[in-house]
This record gives sequence, structure tokens and C-alpha cells, in this order.
Amino acid sequence: MKSKVAILRTTPATVLADYHRLMNLAEYTQVLSRVLETALKINISWHYFFPASSTTPWQLEGVIRALKQDGYRPEKIHACHNRTVVIDAHLGERENKQIDVIQAHGLRNIHLYEDEEWVDVREAVGDLADNFICLNRVYPNGFMIPKRLIGENIIHLPTVKTHIFTTMTGAMKNAFGGLLNEKRHWTHPVIHETLVDLLAVQKKIHPGILAVMDGTFAGDGPGPRCMIPHIKNVLLASTDQVAIDAVAARLMGFDPLKDVKFIRIAHERGLGCGDTRDIEIVGDPDAAKESWAFVGPFKKMTFASRMQHRIYWGPLRRPLEWSLRSVLAPWAYVASVLYHDTFWYPTHRDIVNKILHSDWGRLFHNWSKLAIPPDDTKATGWQDVGNEPLQLRKDSLKLFMKSFRIVASCLKEAPELAARKRRLTPRSPGPTQG
Repeated sequence: MKSKVAILRTTPATVLADYHRLMNLAEYTQVLSRVLETALKINISWHYFFPASSTTPWQLEGVIRALKQDGYRPEKIHACHNRTVVIDAHLGERENKQIDVIQAHGLRNIHLYEDEEWVDVREAVGDLADNFICLNRVYPNGFMIPKRLIGENIIHLPTVKTHIFTTMTGAMKNAFGGLLNEKRHWTHPVIHETLVDLLAVQKKIHPGILAVMDGTFAGDGPGPRCMIPHIKNVLLASTDQVAIDAVAARLMGFDPLKDVKFIRIAHERGLGCGDTRDIEIVGDPDAAKESWAFVGPFKKMTFASRMQHRIYWGPLRRPLEWSLRSVLAPWAYVASVLYHDTFWYPTHRDIVNKILHSDWGRLFHNWSKLAIPPDDTKATGWQDVGNEPLQLRKDSLKLFMKSFRIVASCLKEAPELAARKRRLTPRSPGPTQG
């Protein structure tokens, strides 16, 4: 069957109805069984709100409402989060207002690194592991994946943005944090091949896969954090992760097969369609023909992204990369937090302040005041996005102090320095995390 990508233009007034229509254009009900558990894989690329960086609340709201309207029972739907040493997922779900949506709909909120069992990948995929492109070399002793994801449907919720390691990031990259263990930074030198291996794992363990991508904001530059956001007002969905990433890449101005290595490899291995000439576009084909001419992640790199490239692919690889596989690795976590959270975000708050004056920014700012009752199935979106923020404070000192708390947390959570190994067997059930 020909791969299909649905794309629609949207506005705050119609975004909820648009997400419902989008998902049905992608024919997701033919892929996602209603009798199975369905995981909503939320993307948190930064624990602070930064436009285009993380799953938007209206994206999450639109997907949940569409599922409920189409007969998927809330008790079989749950949100799931991964954790990185430098990103605080609990802070991120609050700052990005994702937890507000999850709680409003009464869904379970699962952090995969808390009270969840992880199993060796070979228990889940068997001989498929023999065909990995790179993961057997990266992890000669194997690696673990979350047991709960095996046999579940999954819906990926990425945004349209560029990435300093992979040129662009979307559906395929969204599985990276959820499937790999805490040493996933070991894969950065072979990140494209890693994403292809993980797509093969997903196709083995998930009965149904859907990607729903939000392009109301789209990020250009050294993403997934230090970007220039643009308002693009598009939504995409597909049951083919390679195809949706290819269409998103083309929108941003890239040649998917030439400029994005992981798309090309996945296409060549038959894991999806990366050739946009062979992808059926439904919904608004004219929107898919746009080219935003993004400059991409490599022309205006930050100090941090330049250093990361030099360590993983450049002259610093030989002297420094070994340290990232040793007890010295936390130096990199601390450096990342100090640069991004202590320096870059406080000094670039004008980017966030500017976006808050847009319709989407005002909707985000006023989210709690404008919440639509979860049982209001007739709501199409927000006709009124509320007033502009009365005062846009930089709060630099507050952010500065918060960044040092995150530094302390990342040192505490660093697997290389942990006083004891994180347990990978279930503990006694506790309250829902969030």
C-alpha cells in the first residue's frame, strides 16, 4: 500500500476539530486497535516552554479528544514520558502544560523510568536484534527497553523542528528516549543508524503506530532547543513514521533522501517511504507543497552545538568521547545545563515573550483559564484565545537559581555516579506520577 500523510492548515478556533479530521484522514483507526492499550509518547525537548520544542497542549488535547470521540476508552489510554539526565520531565510536563491536559481527561501519566519494568531487547524482538545496523556494537552486552510498551499501540507526538544531530527531528526521533536506556548518549556518533534500528524495534513490538506532528510552531536553527520559532499553522499525521518525517523535512526546505540520513536508510531498508514523490498527500495537498527555506541546524550553531559536533564527529572525539562512557561523563551533563538553562534561555527570553503575543502564544499563556470541559465533544477549538500577557518578565534570577537545582538533580540522577543502580523490576504500586 502507498504510504499516506495527512496535512491540514489550522487555527486556534478549529484546531480540535482539525486534529480529529487529520487523524481520520490518516486512517488511524485501521491501525490502532481499540482493545489494546495506547501510549501517547509525549515529546519534552526542554523542561522550559520554548515554541516548537515540545508537544503542545492543544496537540495533546486534540489527539485525546479524537481518540475518545472515535471509541477509544480513556482507561486504555496513557501518557508516557522518558527521562534524560539534563531534562527534568516532571518540570517539563508542568511548564509545557501537558500534565494539565492529562489530568483533565483523567488519564494515567507514566514516567518510564519510575516503577516500570525494563527487559532485554532480545526478549522482545528475538532474532531481529541480529540485524541491527549499529546497536550491537554500541551495546555489546545488550540494552533494555520498557516492558510496558511491548504489545501497546503508540502515538508519537513530535513537533516540526530541526536538530543539531539529525538535521530534523520528528516521529522516528521521538522513540529515541522512550526505548533506549540511560546511556543513550553512547549512540550519538551513529545516531542516524540508531533511529533506524529503533524503528525496526517499534515495528516489532507495537501492534499499531501513529505519528501526529504539530507544526503550529516550527523551529529552525540548532534545535531541538536553541531555535528561532516560526508560526506555520500546519498539522501532520501518518501511520508511516518515515513518510511523515520526509514530508516535514521537505516543508522545512530539505531534500529528505539527500539531507536526512536516517530517512534515507529507513527508506532503503523498507521500513517506510522516504521519497515524497511516492507518498499520497491527503487533506490539503497545497500546504504540503510549501517550502519554508529553513537555514537548518548547522549554519548558525551555538557554542554548545559546535562543541558537541567536535566531540562526536570532529577533532575532540579521540581525546574526549571516551570520558562520556566513564565515571567522568557527568561533566557533559553539567556543561549542558549550565549553557542551556543558566545562560542561553535567560538571555533569549525575548524569543518566548515575542511568541506569547501571537494567537498560539496567547492560547498557551491563558490555557488554564480557557480550558474546555473534557466531555464537551462539540468544541472545535478556541474562538477567543484570551488577552495578551499584561507583563512579560524575564525572571532571569529565578531561572538562574532553577538551573542550579537542575544541575544538582542531573548529578544525582547521573547513572555513572548513582549510589545504586536504578532497579529495573517493578516496585509496589504507588500513586500516579505527575
